[in-house]
Amino acid sequence: MKKDVNIKLISKQTDGDSTDEIELLTEGLFRYGKDSYEISYNETEATGFEGAVTKLTVMGSEKVEMVRSGAASSNIVIEMGRKHHCHYGTPFGEFMVGVTAKQISSNISENGGDLDFSYVIDVNSSYVGDFEIKIQVRTIN
Repeated sequence: MKKDVNIKLISKQTDGDSTDEIELLTEGLFRYGKDSYEISYNETEATGFEGAVTKLTVMGSEKVEMVRSGAASSNIVIEMGRKHHCHYGTPFGEFMVGVTAKQISSNISENGGDLDFSYVIDVNSSYVGDFEIKIQVRTIN
């Protein structure tokens, strides 16, 4: 089942010294299946990835896969109990990062809901930052 939705996304990044927060209000697509759901939306200048499309595939409270395609491409896997080495692209270049989940919480149903997850990124085992993403998905009536 595919629905048009309003998405409110708050992304917070902390590197130990400073914290940056971005809020994005946008429309996107929501697909709800038997074992997972998917949220997709167009990135904007506010996020630094204008021209890219981000797709989040969520499997319960255990795993989130975040795929960004377009101007900058990435494939990040956040999975409880596992560290993943992932491809991360930025407008300035691409590199491999280590991704360790801290928490994943979701109450999303076929009518939308909330998804919160947080994770730590490292490069060559050196700490880069803590990331926290909160997403509200509301169906468009």
